[in-house]
Amino acid sequence: MATKKKSAKGTAPSKSNDTTVARNRRATFDYDITQRFEAGIVLTGTEIKSVREGRIDLQGSFARFKKRELFLTDMNIAPYINAGYSQHVSKSDRKLLLHRRELNRISEALGEKGLTVMPIRVYLKNGKAKVELGIGRGRRNYDKRQRIREREEGRHVARALRHSD
Repeated sequence: MATKKKSAKGTAPSKSNDTTVARNRRATFDYDITQRFEAGIVLTGTEIKSVREGRIDLQGSFARFKKRELFLTDMNIAPYINAGYSQHVSKSDRKLLLHRRELNRISEALGEKGLTVMPIRVYLKNGKAKVELGIGRGRRNYDKRQRIREREEGRHVARALRHSD
């Protein structure tokens, strides 16, 4: 009998059998991500088909609590082209599926001032859509400039090392 490995609390999900569909690159640039969670997402038939085609936009989306449940707000899933008469609403709130203790940890973290929960990426894992959520604190403009400067210095050093051979 095979046993499942349990990941440590608040760590990034395993990347063994997943396909990234969409990535929120602004989230990692604008926020310092402190914790990451893997969550399932409730989707209808045409929504999951659009997600599998990669017709999804995470820009500006965030997660918030409604009646002790976590919902993803402002995530845009484009309409499915081959849908018949029934079509989904592209910017509706979508419920996230997490364990109760994970929801409690997220709500505890949101109690601190300045923290927010945002989707970092959407991926397919064993045929099911998953969302990687990140809890982060917004960066100031000077922090962003400092990060850009450090990245460029690293590139310059790497380039100099590469050409010195």
